[in-house]
Amino acid sequence: MKKSVLLALLMLTAFCAKAQVTVKPGIRAGANFASFTGGNFDTKTDFYLGTFAAVKLTRFYTLQPEVTYSRQGAEATIYYQDYNTGNYMYEKADIDMQYLSLALINKFTLTNSVNLHVGPTLDFIVNRSPFADTDADVGITAGAGYTLPFGLTIEARVKKGFVSVLNDYDYSYDGNDSYEYGSMTNIVYTLGVSYSFKVTGATK
Repeated sequence: MKKSVLLALLMLTAFCAKAQVTVKPGIRAGANFASFTGGNFDTKTDFYLGTFAAVKLTRFYTLQPEVTYSRQGAEATIYYQDYNTGNYMYEKADIDMQYLSLALINKFTLTNSVNLHVGPTLDFIVNRSPFADTDADVGITAGAGYTLPFGLTIEARVKKGFVSVLNDYDYSYDGNDSYEYGSMTNIVYTLGVSYSFKVTGATK
């Protein structure tokens, strides 16, 4: 067993040395088109801004850790009880959920221009709606990119959260004295650009 582990480590070391692993830092920015599942919501348009490190392991595969500030949420009608009067109230609201998002993206290069992205995300709330039920979200993101000749990449992704982040009683009323109970999870479509910087001594 020990010999097998040692042999695997030696093979991995030899592979990395031969592959000429490179690391390029970069920045990302763009628009979010966000909403929640499980209720009656309208899409909220906002933005994201982040940084990443592209660790190119092979010609076709890059591991890309990302840190992103992401403004999400939705437009909704809130249903709640006024504890002073006892009356039930309705109110249009802009649900603002701001996250610090950590992602580990697996990038697959199909051609010199086209690449595919997929990976897990872990999001921590830095500013939220008062009706939010959690301080974090776990999800997955997937998408594609098109790299222009001068290095700028146009990216389109979708991110789906798995954690119910809202109180369903407040947001799921459909206007007909009934409710749609269910998990209210983040769903975010993004469109933006990214750019990685050449590091002295790094190869393409």
